[in-house]
Amino acid sequence: MNNAYIIAIAGGSGSGKTYLANALHEKLGSDISCVISQDSYYIDQSAKFDKDGGKVNFDHPDSIDFTLLAEQLVQLKNGEIVDVPYYDFATHSRLEKAQTQYPKKVILLDGILILNSEKIRSVIDNSIFVQTPELIRFERRLKRDVETRGRTEEGVKAQFKAQVKLMHDKYVEPSKQYANHITNGTCMDSLNKMLDRMCEIVNTRN
Repeated sequence: MNNAYIIAIAGGSGSGKTYLANALHEKLGSDISCVISQDSYYIDQSAKFDKDGGKVNFDHPDSIDFTLLAEQLVQLKNGEIVDVPYYDFATHSRLEKAQTQYPKKVILLDGILILNSEKIRSVIDNSIFVQTPELIRFERRLKRDVETRGRTEEGVKAQFKAQVKLMHDKYVEPSKQYANHITNGTCMDSLNKMLDRMCEIVNTRN
């Protein structure tokens, strides 16, 4: 065992969890930490995808390969190198190439559904849930998906109404009961205090 410490950072889509994960990674440094995203483990949906904002539900737990994610987290804890999948959001397919991830002392796990998964909860060491109002989450998701994921504004709105909100209320929000810490995704002071707290915990372990 290389004594890797896994910190799960969860919250709704657009809550600020990815910002927090990346900020913590930057503060800890790439020598001892890495970020692994739940989004890399989407199951290939290319054969089912009908249209932007269509029937494929990307916010349901069944859309994520949690078995592979849990296995690779255990491998990293064991000091092994893993191949993290690449998921292409434009084609909704898992690419053949993968990203080589070396073991680190701190693994930052980012995703909306990671605390909903018992498989993932069994291997993490600490967890944060980023709490953010729905309207702000929607506005952030709309901007991200249109600008970086090739989505249409109409498709993002339709998906949020038909799937994202329902899945958040059913799976994401209830999963905060498993979080060790809850922080405010709209307050920089709250996020900065959480950053300092996590760094303190990591430094104490070292």
